[in-house]
Amino acid sequence: MPAPYVLVLYYSRHGATRAMAEQIARGIEQAGIEARLRTVPPVSATCEATSDSIPAEGDLYCTEQDLAQCAGLALGSPTRFGNMAAPMKYFIDSTSSLWLSGALIDKPAAVFSSSSSLHGGQETTLLSMMLPLMHHGMVICGLPYSESELLSTQSGGTPYGATHLAGKDSDRSLDSEEAALCLAQGKRLGQLAQQLLKS
Repeated sequence: MPAPYVLVLYYSRHGATRAMAEQIARGIEQAGIEARLRTVPPVSATCEATSDSIPAEGDLYCTEQDLAQCAGLALGSPTRFGNMAAPMKYFIDSTSSLWLSGALIDKPAAVFSSSSSLHGGQETTLLSMMLPLMHHGMVICGLPYSESELLSTQSGGTPYGATHLAGKDSDRSLDSEEAALCLAQGKRLGQLAQQLLKS
């Protein structure tokens, strides 16, 4: 039996969502459980296009086994018109066998997102990512207001999950409050994963 881990599954085009994923993974590991970073391949409007099974750089592509065997899940995507990005939706739509087997029931899950503008649909994107996780029977955990940065942030951060304002050129780094909220979300998810493993 492999050691328990929390899967941090994200899609990132310009690196902002990946930077969030790294901070969330740090928080998970601070809670005392392994974090496994995985991504998904891009999708193409050209039907014949295919991706290599291993990306040229960065984190490995997520497999069904990575998802099935996780003790918890942090799911991240940039905002696309108030929704998760197509590559993430495409991957999630391919998980019917896990839904049929109940592999994800009662496992904790959290969501995170980034957008180019402050009111770019971050919260609707987070909610759109929660829906399939609830269909899988996962236990959704957000960010409680005991995280003081939720009250002081001038950029990203919501009670539904960590967010980031990437800027119009998608080149704005995580600020200290956004990074702290990512870390807190990861830590909370890691703690919940361990508690649910014991129950």
